[in-house]
Amino acid sequence: MIREAVAASLARPVGLVPVCRELGIARATVYAQRARAARVEPPGKRGPRPIVPDPELLAAIHSVLTDPPFLGEGYRKVHARLRYRGIRADEERVRLLMRQHGLQSPGRPRRELGPRVHDGTITTLKPDQMWGTDATSVLLLDGQQATVFGVYDHCTCELLGIHAALKADRFEAITTLQQATRMAFGSVGEAIAAGLKLRHDNGSQFVSRAFQAELRFLGMESSPSFVRAPEGNGCIERFWRTLKEQLLWIQTFATLDELNQTLKTFQAHYNQHWLIGRHGHRSPAAVRRDLLGRPEAA
Repeated sequence: MIREAVAASLARPVGLVPVCRELGIARATVYAQRARAARVEPPGKRGPRPIVPDPELLAAIHSVLTDPPFLGEGYRKVHARLRYRGIRADEERVRLLMRQHGLQSPGRPRRELGPRVHDGTITTLKPDQMWGTDATSVLLLDGQQATVFGVYDHCTCELLGIHAALKADRFEAITTLQQATRMAFGSVGEAIAAGLKLRHDNGSQFVSRAFQAELRFLGMESSPSFVRAPEGNGCIERFWRTLKEQLLWIQTFATLDELNQTLKTFQAHYNQHWLIGRHGHRSPAAVRRDLLGRPEAA
């Protein structure tokens, strides 16, 4: 290119070395430009060919993302579910394909938080050492607001009890607590849950005399979180986000009975199939089974 142009202007052949010296450029640059111009197809991926080609892996990723009932899962859980299906691929390769094809879950901007009242961790190493309870709400089609109570294990991340009611009083909170006790211990009885702590906020239902009396009867220890510090009850607060994104915000419910039935179905599927990252992408039921060495609660 450069040498041919100089030769044409001088009407005689000229070597590449004096031309490059005169122009102050490296000969490697000229050779690279020649190779780039002669290249017909773009270079492929470096390294050995993967066992699963990109088109097949992308189709498998689409299959995982469209498999109900969980929505919006990130590349780590997609990679784990592919592994469960027998498809072996590097996690970063899955992430790259999802990013190139617009399949990544939407991210949220990171917030700058002020000084933390709660410091440390509230997760436990064994099941049934600390539970968390809280309430959220959902609107029915007739305009009535239903309150959803839940009980959550801080170790296994199991949803042990869930119950919706039109009245958000202490008795409905006690009903959910008894559900969790039956699921974990088989029955409700005096001191049956001795040594277990129950983390709750300062809602009127949870600090009421009736609810606290039920805790003492079951042998549980009340463990209230700090005021205006939701991270102190963060385990079940994080579960509410999952419940809303996977169920409450995408479905409608005509009656309270329909809502309770759907919640029970979701509870069973969540405990059996939701993947927990800090437990090696195992389900809550599998974590309980592995830690206690016995079948998970029905």
